[in-house]
Amino acid sequence: MSSLNLDDFTDLIERPDGGVRRDAEVRRERQIVPPGSLGRLDDLGEWLAAAQGAVPVRPVERPRVVLFAGDHGIAERGVSARPAGTADQLVRAVLEGASPASVLARRLGVPVRVVDMALDCAPESLPAEVVRHRVRRGSGRIDVEDALTQEEAEAAFRAGVAVADEEADSGTDLVVLGDVSVGGTTAACVLVAALCGTDASVVTGRGGLAIDDLAWMRKCAAIRDALRRARPVLGDQLQLLATVGGADLAAMTGFLLQAAVRKLPVILDGVVAAACALVGQRVAFRAPDWWLAGHDSGEPGQAKALDRMALEPLLNQGVTVGEGAGALLALPLVQAAAALAAELPEREPAEKEPEEQDLKEPESEPSESGSGETG
Repeated sequence: MSSLNLDDFTDLIERPDGGVRRDAEVRRERQIVPPGSLGRLDDLGEWLAAAQGAVPVRPVERPRVVLFAGDHGIAERGVSARPAGTADQLVRAVLEGASPASVLARRLGVPVRVVDMALDCAPESLPAEVVRHRVRRGSGRIDVEDALTQEEAEAAFRAGVAVADEEADSGTDLVVLGDVSVGGTTAACVLVAALCGTDASVVTGRGGLAIDDLAWMRKCAAIRDALRRARPVLGDQLQLLATVGGADLAAMTGFLLQAAVRKLPVILDGVVAAACALVGQRVAFRAPDWWLAGHDSGEPGQAKALDRMALEPLLNQGVTVGEGAGALLALPLVQAAAALAAELPEREPAEKEPEEQDLKEPESEPSESGSGETG
């Protein structure tokens, strides 16, 4: 029997400090730029102040990109434009600085951490730091078998918790969370459809590297078949991740929940991160208050998940490449909001009106001439 009790997160996760947010709103009202004139930047600055528990808000100085990586057996069904078992090639591009996320991170001065949970390659082919949390080689084909055993799902979830603790302990003050996977969007859409009670066609998108119509139909069918296996275990979120998720998705869910416990804000990337966040919300309803939706990738599954969590994307640039790239684009926006909230000067207090008695002429002393004496 598992020793991991996900219900504990409900008690461990608190909302960002509401009192601090009110203080941030009051401070904003005193600044020289009228409240509301900065649009969502005002809300972002106040949200960040509440997450930090500080007014004025501190600058975001130590952000980090964290990418969980894995291969998914469902890719064998032809649901991805990439061949099954090739996510390690994407990981190498990230590590070598040749991926879009790497270029953006380098330009923004943000370090990138890749965590291999289930890549289908020899572990010695990648750096030890990348593979040290690996649970298995590839996740199962979720339309006909479980992605993971219960023990593997727990190990992956705990690995995500450990990574969140490592980041919080090292001083990371905000995380950009993404995935590097082949077949991951299919597993993510199964989770979203199952948790939102909708059909496969409603959540099925084209993926990071767009698929053609025939592949889209295969993807719909795969999600439909996996949904039949998911519905009986909806009441147990860890079992759900084991049945139709994958090691990378289980780890991301654990990471998100523990980040909320540690009061570490997270910017979500695409549909995979959104699906894991949706599982996290089912575990602990206050957890989404610690997360931002970085961008709208155009994936219907992402839109469905974000709508269920009442998270509005910060950007809409049509970025589908994954790997945290779209969420990275939102990072300067969050940093700008923090800078404006902290550094805009406050208005000088208005001079008080003179007291009424100060405006009156002083009363004259009684005249001595009124005594009847003559000069």
